[in-house]
Amino acid sequence: MLKLSAQEQLLPGDTLQQKWEFAQRAGYHAIELRGRADFALRGRLPELRQALRDGVVMPTVCVEMLHFFGAFDADLRADAIAQMKSQLSVIGELGGLGAMSPASYGMFSRRLPPFEPPRSEAEDRQVLLDGLRQLGEHAAAEGVTFYLEPLNRYEDHMVNRLDQAIDLIREVGLDSVRVGADTYHMNIEEDDPIAALHAAAPYIGHVQVSESNRFQPGTGHIDWPAVLGVLEADGYPHYLALESRLRGEPAEAVASVPAFLRRMSTTGQAGA
Repeated sequence: MLKLSAQEQLLPGDTLQQKWEFAQRAGYHAIELRGRADFALRGRLPELRQALRDGVVMPTVCVEMLHFFGAFDADLRADAIAQMKSQLSVIGELGGLGAMSPASYGMFSRRLPPFEPPRSEAEDRQVLLDGLRQLGEHAAAEGVTFYLEPLNRYEDHMVNRLDQAIDLIREVGLDSVRVGADTYHMNIEEDDPIAALHAAAPYIGHVQVSESNRFQPGTGHIDWPAVLGVLEADGYPHYLALESRLRGEPAEAVASVPAFLRRMSTTGQAGA
């Protein structure tokens, strides 16, 4: 059975406990946290510990910052790595699975002027490998996983497809670094998203779901029976985390997703 989580900012409620009550009624199994800058997740530890005691399931965290471990500036890279290490430690304390981040976001695109980044591909690769080793070693020490998320070509110039992430992960050689797949970005970048998911199956540690238009599943043209079918057939064991914009009344939009994915699932059990 595929398990569903929703990012905390999508769920109505003033507290994690209230969000959890809504999530359970809607058919979700967990809440994905957001890891903002300035060590905000670490600053929330008293709140998160209480939520954990109250039964809130929080297996993963997705970063929300303005710079990432692939930044051009060395100080920004160091800060991003420190922030991600902190998030990995927090999710480890909560008994969770891991933290997800892209290499960069909005930093540069080869598809937009000036087209040529200020760093060579070889330099990009070395920066990414260095960052992944640091994050992977810290994740392993905390008993969790770091998920590298490929983004589309307009948001990142370095890691756009699952196979590119896998190539880096293989060189790093740490089981604590896996791929974080996002169906929205895959819809843009993968020639065949279903084949890409199947080929990447041994390396996929986390999956985020949203539509071809970045709204909630059911509002675009992604082939959900095929996506869910390949994940189920390959034995993907973790959560599908809703990360999307919302079309329609927000609470209704979020609540619609588990039932929709259950209908799309080949087993009829996704989100059950």
